[in-house]
Amino acid sequence: MLISVVIIVKDSASTISNTLDSLKEFDEVIVYDNGSVDDTLNILKKYANVNLIQGDFLGFGPTKNKAASFAKNEWIFSLDSDEIIPNDLYDELINLNLVNNNIVYEIKRDNFFMDKQVKYSGWGKDYLVRIYNKNVHSFNNNMVHEHIAENQDSIKIRLKNSFKHDAVINLNQFLQKVIKYSDIASKDKKTCSFLVVILKAFFAFFKTYFLQLGFLDGWRGFVIAVSNFNGKFFRYAKRYINCHK
Repeated sequence: MLISVVIIVKDSASTISNTLDSLKEFDEVIVYDNGSVDDTLNILKKYANVNLIQGDFLGFGPTKNKAASFAKNEWIFSLDSDEIIPNDLYDELINLNLVNNNIVYEIKRDNFFMDKQVKYSGWGKDYLVRIYNKNVHSFNNNMVHEHIAENQDSIKIRLKNSFKHDAVINLNQFLQKVIKYSDIASKDKKTCSFLVVILKAFFAFFKTYFLQLGFLDGWRGFVIAVSNFNGKFFRYAKRYINCHK
């Protein structure tokens, strides 16, 4: 296999075993840990194909690029610590003809909320570029909401099979993500009025629940919409406060 899997982790003991179990056929899995204090490091020791790197968190984009620099292979499959590769996707990967370094591969992510797949709420049509040649492509420098930066020569190919994302296994994850992501995003010094803070939060709920048909996902769709409201509100509220100290 000419592809190295690269994962950044912190306190991922609740999900990382399922992820690594699905990656046993890969020769190299780079796991970049940035300060886990739970059982994550002990779990990693159980997997012979895992190369553990420990370092600082620099923001999601820069950290993923740093982690990829440790990979032996040029081709990188970027995964999160709560994502799982099914057998049919692995079979498709081993048959890829990795000769054109300008190609990036886009894969559908099936998002699960407490063991049920979410088909709307902005989670249903989730296609992400996750496989790329690190000599040509890399993540942008976004602190949050990072993605592979494409150029005029990039060729995007969509794979047939998808991978699983255990996005939510308990509701506390929403609260933790709101705190973490809003703290990181608040470092941006762009100013805005507090009215904009409120409007962005309400629009995030409206977009998720109505425009993206979140109501069709039942109570899960409502919770996602509320979480998106909270995420936007606290992100921009913290940014507003930081700019007006």
